[in-house]
Amino acid sequence: MNPTALVGKKSVRKAFKNFTEYWLTDASFGLLLLILVFSVFILPILIEYGRVHFIFVNTVFLFLFFTGIWSSRNKGMILLTSLLFFTQLGLRLLRFSDLEFEFYLSERIVGILNMLVFIFLNIRLLFRDREVNIYRVIGAINVYLLVAILGAFVFEIVHLITGQGIEGLPVLKGVDEDYAEYIYFSLVSLTTVGFGDLYPNHVLTKMLSVFLSTVGILYPAVVIARLVGASKN
Repeated sequence: MNPTALVGKKSVRKAFKNFTEYWLTDASFGLLLLILVFSVFILPILIEYGRVHFIFVNTVFLFLFFTGIWSSRNKGMILLTSLLFFTQLGLRLLRFSDLEFEFYLSERIVGILNMLVFIFLNIRLLFRDREVNIYRVIGAINVYLLVAILGAFVFEIVHLITGQGIEGLPVLKGVDEDYAEYIYFSLVSLTTVGFGDLYPNHVLTKMLSVFLSTVGILYPAVVIARLVGASKN
C-alpha cells in the first residue's frame, strides 16, 4: 500500500477514535451545553426571523442524536441509538426529497424516542463514577435543557394528533417552523414562570405542562442532593 495512503488511513482512524472517545469524557458536557443553548435560546429566534434554512434546523437535532450513539460502551445501547438515529435520518431524508409522500408524525415520534434515550444516556454519564466536578454541573444543566426540548416535541405531537394543545398560539405553519412556539411554552412550563400569554387547552397538554412544572421544581433539588452526596463519598 502507498505509504501516504497508509498514513492518511491511520489519521482517519485516529480522528474517528478520538471523536468517539470524546463523547464519553466529561469535557463533552461543555460542547453539548453550547449546542443546547443554541438550540433552545438562539435557534427559535433565527427561525422566527427566517434566518436559517430548515435543513440546518434538522441537522442540529440529528447531530445531537448522532452523538448519542457514542455516549455509551454498552453494545445494546449502541445498537438502539444507531437504529433510532438512522430511522430518524431516513424519515427526514424522505421529507426533504422530491418524493410525494412523507411520514411527519412517525418522524416526530421517533424523535421523541431518540430524545428519551439521549436524556437517559446523559443522566448515566452525569452520575457515573460518583465524581463531582464543573463538567458534571454542566451535565446537569444539559439534562434540564434536553427535557425542555423533549417537552416541545411532545406538545407538537399532541397538536398533530388532536388538533389542539396550546391556546394563544399564532397560526401554526406546520412542520419545523412551529418549534419556536413549542420550545417557548415548554420552557415556560418547566421553569414554572407561567406568563399567561399561552395556556394548555387539552387534557394531554395540561398534564404535560403540570409534569414539566413538577420536574422543573424537583429536578434541581434532586440533582444537587445527588451531586453533594457523591462529593462526600
